[in-house]
Amino acid sequence: MPFIANTDAQRKEMLEVIGVQHIDELFADIPAHLQCGEINIPKGLSEQEVRNRLDILSKRNNVDYFNFLGGGFYDHYIPAAVSAITGRSEFYTAYTPYQPEISQGTLQAIYEYQSAMCRLTGMEVANASLYDGGTAICEAIIMAANITDRKRIVIDDSVNPIYRKMVRSYTSNLGLELIEIPSKDGMPDRGLIEAALNDQTAALVVQTPNFFGCIDDVTDLGERIHSHGGLLVVSTYPLALGLLRPPGECGADIVVAEGQSLGLTLSFGGPYLGILTTRKKFARKIPGRIAGRTVDAKGREGFVLTLQAREQHIRREKATSNICTNQALCALTSLVYLSLMGKEGLAEVAQTCADKAAYARERLLQVPGVSLRFPPDRPFFNEFVLQLPMAADKVIRRLFLRSVAAGFPLGRYWPEMDNCLLIAVTEKRTKEEIDFLAHALGAVL
Repeated sequence: MPFIANTDAQRKEMLEVIGVQHIDELFADIPAHLQCGEINIPKGLSEQEVRNRLDILSKRNNVDYFNFLGGGFYDHYIPAAVSAITGRSEFYTAYTPYQPEISQGTLQAIYEYQSAMCRLTGMEVANASLYDGGTAICEAIIMAANITDRKRIVIDDSVNPIYRKMVRSYTSNLGLELIEIPSKDGMPDRGLIEAALNDQTAALVVQTPNFFGCIDDVTDLGERIHSHGGLLVVSTYPLALGLLRPPGECGADIVVAEGQSLGLTLSFGGPYLGILTTRKKFARKIPGRIAGRTVDAKGREGFVLTLQAREQHIRREKATSNICTNQALCALTSLVYLSLMGKEGLAEVAQTCADKAAYARERLLQVPGVSLRFPPDRPFFNEFVLQLPMAADKVIRRLFLRSVAAGFPLGRYWPEMDNCLLIAVTEKRTKEEIDFLAHALGAVL
């Protein structure tokens, strides 16, 4: 039982034991201007008062907006059964399964998650799992550098700009050479990419559907990077794979994704799920951990952590990554979602998103002054870019006053696209909501 000083005499006794006269001496090494001084904490409230206070604060959040935001995080419908299953105590409170003999349920869930991700992406091995889509790209780049023993990374600038910023921060001390290639008309510029690739390139990083919503067949890009001995890293939108050809069939060596669209709520930014899958031959270079299926001495089937590649588990200099944990509950959530939807259900949701986005694009192009930023024949899934007659951020602010979260202003990351607005449409958006957006956009313009 720890000793707790409840009286002045006890506190004095504790200070004498550690050899100081006053508690302020414990903080003497901190400059005075950095010390916060006395903390003015309000008096405690009763349970009823706390509930009343929180109720008042919650009413300041206006959540009654038509949401057309995307850019990597999407407002999809989540069946009630998902939280009913993942909220069970054996899932919700489970810790890292270091002891397989008492963790068979958790280990099997991780194993099934890995199997689902491999089927979805067309790859052979999945880890379980990473923090988010950005972390997954960062780890994939480090993995490619370790596999090829090279330092040069070529990345297309239609890859999510948040992810690219994470890559620059995440790898700043690894001595990597990051080459960002400007996209052309919303797609990777094949000529510039070809010129940037050489025999020192570890990986080419692309995204499909990319941040502009454009779908790309990256097969030729895989052939180009492979001819130089490098790897193709593809970031994708997992729900879109209900319709699209999986990256594994397009020559990808490592496939990464943000798993939020598979049953995870937006939740003000997380927690989310980083998906990473690869070829079997690269399994020993994968970050994090892999759960495997085996048999015991009596021939009974069981599940174990087959590979644990961080520095805590093997010699430090041989660790593939210092990624510290996995998002097991988030991974389980995506598995439950996929299991509930099934192959046909996932395809139906993806088709509904695509159909509604096509209607929204056609409807919004009827608004005077609105046009497409990229050629109309560019294939897209559920996002597209509009060119407006004024700055997109101003339009967004005006639409917000009309209870519409209209989209993402691309000028934030591409200054030449100051008048461009990225619109996302999911299965949750109705025809009436899309029509309201078109009417409101016309009014504010």
